[in-house]
Amino acid sequence: MSDTKATYLPVAGFIIALGLAAGGWFIGHGLLEARSADRYVTVRGLAEREVKADLVIWPLRYAVTANDLVTLQRQSDDSARKVRAFLDKRFEGDDISVSAPQIQDRNAQGMMNRGDLQRYVAEVVVTLRSNRIDEVRRANEQLGELVSEGVALVQNYESRTQFSYTGLEQVKPEMIAEATRDARKAAEQFAEDSGSKAGSIRNAQQGYFSIDDRDAFSPEYKRIRVVTTVQFFLED
Repeated sequence: MSDTKATYLPVAGFIIALGLAAGGWFIGHGLLEARSADRYVTVRGLAEREVKADLVIWPLRYAVTANDLVTLQRQSDDSARKVRAFLDKRFEGDDISVSAPQIQDRNAQGMMNRGDLQRYVAEVVVTLRSNRIDEVRRANEQLGELVSEGVALVQNYESRTQFSYTGLEQVKPEMIAEATRDARKAAEQFAEDSGSKAGSIRNAQQGYFSIDDRDAFSPEYKRIRVVTTVQFFLED
């Protein structure tokens, strides 16, 4: 009985030691993997693209004055007819709309102390909506024709020509891929400097797409920009 017990104890001790060693290896290996999983770098990637606007909204605002509303309406209709004819000749088939007149009574506002002022003034906006960008630019240079016909055009901030780009959904995938490639280049440079390698993507966030005028003098050209934030694992 004593011999059996003496033989059992070394075997049991060996098994326990082996178990502790194996457990230590698994724990150490698991910590190493966890530590490796925590090694990553966060970088940003940029993609920019210049495009031409594909939609223009061109408001033509004019003003008429008269001392009675009947004459005011007649003059307003006459100017609207001239503006529409000017646009129809160049943009047949495009969307053209005419707003209701905005009428101001100068007498009610106490502005009739000057004898040369007529009582009523009305402003009307004729708006063109088109995708013919170049034609609009050329027509804008020919507005003197309307002035020579007696149309009193009004220029203000509200009447500025608006150029837009509506094809963002078509270029989004390519630009996101381009921004991600740019982010990887930054991650690879960081990894090289730290003696590591850039691995797979840990996390990625798509940035906000912005569309701005290329410059103040050519608003028909747009600059699209997106910045992505990407995390890459670092590998030895």
